[in-house]
Amino acid sequence: MKAIIYSKYGNPEVLQMKDVEKPVLGDNEVLVKIYVASVNSWDWDLLRGKPYLYRLIFGVFKPKHKIIGCDIAGRVELVGKNVKHLKAGDAVMGDISECWGGFAEYVCVPERLLTLKPSELSFEHAAAIPQAGVLALQSLQKSITVKSGDKVLINGAGGGVGTFALQIAKSLGAEVTCVDSYQKLEMLYNLGADHVIDYKQEDFAEKGSRYNLIIDVIANHSVFAYKEALLPNGRLVVIGGTIPCLLQVGLLGSLLSFNDNRKLGILIHEPNEGLDLLLDMIKKGDVKPVIDSIYTLKDVPIALQRLGDGKAVGKIVIKVSEYNDV
Repeated sequence: MKAIIYSKYGNPEVLQMKDVEKPVLGDNEVLVKIYVASVNSWDWDLLRGKPYLYRLIFGVFKPKHKIIGCDIAGRVELVGKNVKHLKAGDAVMGDISECWGGFAEYVCVPERLLTLKPSELSFEHAAAIPQAGVLALQSLQKSITVKSGDKVLINGAGGGVGTFALQIAKSLGAEVTCVDSYQKLEMLYNLGADHVIDYKQEDFAEKGSRYNLIIDVIANHSVFAYKEALLPNGRLVVIGGTIPCLLQVGLLGSLLSFNDNRKLGILIHEPNEGLDLLLDMIKKGDVKPVIDSIYTLKDVPIALQRLGDGKAVGKIVIKVSEYNDV
């Protein structure tokens, strides 16, 4: 099978498309023919081995996972003898970051990491949903009960997670402020944003506005600035960002929250948890995946560079294999 592989950390140039052995099916696994994958910021981090802290998990000197890519949509070809709920021919989707391997024509994954793809969704849209959509949903579910009229700010709103979070928050009746680059602001307005901020022109933390919930995908402010931007009982949920900011929130957030009803924390992502609920919202029309562009498997390096440069508006998807079904 064809796959995009790498053996050392670096920029997208270290990636190569090669013919490799098809993975061997385990008893609790399913073999999936991948039709479409999508690109996430975690792919970019694993490619470069940065932040360096990640290397303690994914390989200190060289990557443990030779094939990255964690969001997939495709069709089951074979199932292991202990698989109970999926069968050959099922159209499936899921976040496989537990084992990786999405930028390849085939992958073997535990059955529990996959869910059936709704017939209403194309494989392109299905692949764009799992990680970014679930992160967005969890940032809203696990922090504060968002209700009509609440003020929500999303920093880094124009990417995959942000576009989902914006739509989910609006479906709950929130007043949403989005922060991103000027090029993405019109798209954010079209998705329902009430207010938009060009981060190059204005710092949301210095505006004096306060919010019930701040979701930060690219956190780069001090914990003290975040706390000042929260209303009483407000919450900060950090999904990603600079190491200094992550360390501040991780180490000082709980201390600053002590004896204070404003809470600051980092989201601990639980892959695929809530995906069924998110798919129900998508089927109802409350939420839709925003696709920036579609690349072929051989162009994964170009796609990753686009993501790393911060140019993606929504999700970048990778058409891995040709297919004629839905």
